[in-house]
Amino acid sequence: MPEANAAARRPSGELEASVLAALWAADGRALTPADVQRELGTALARTTVTTILARLHEKGSVSRTRSGRGYAYLPVQDSPGLAARRMRTELDKSAEDDRGTVLARFVSQLDPDDERLLRELLAQAEGGEPGPSGASDASRASGDRTGEGGTR
Repeated sequence: MPEANAAARRPSGELEASVLAALWAADGRALTPADVQRELGTALARTTVTTILARLHEKGSVSRTRSGRGYAYLPVQDSPGLAARRMRTELDKSAEDDRGTVLARFVSQLDPDDERLLRELLAQAEGGEPGPSGASDASRASGDRTGEGGTR
């Protein structure tokens, strides 16, 4: 029977991604676990949704405020911001002397369009000139490069 359970398991992170998608779709309105459960339209138990939200809160991906006896949750960042934070977290896990190697391998695995976009964003962040991607992307990239209290 363990094989049947393994086949029915969702890929790692799928539930968290679904819960975050429901929160992003709420357009700034805080959702309770029951609200999220309704939005997902799945057979997930409310306790499962509550556990996922609590884990996302522990990771810093959502904030929460009191709502009756429980909590209502809001995403801390939009999807691109969360992806950037995950990338930064992975980079921070590498040893200080491996950071260059990690970044070099990341860049070497980019497709040509993404590499060109990254070069444009880095040039904009250094020179302050808006490029084809727009000034708002450049300012966000500059903020993402320095991280949350980190250094370049």
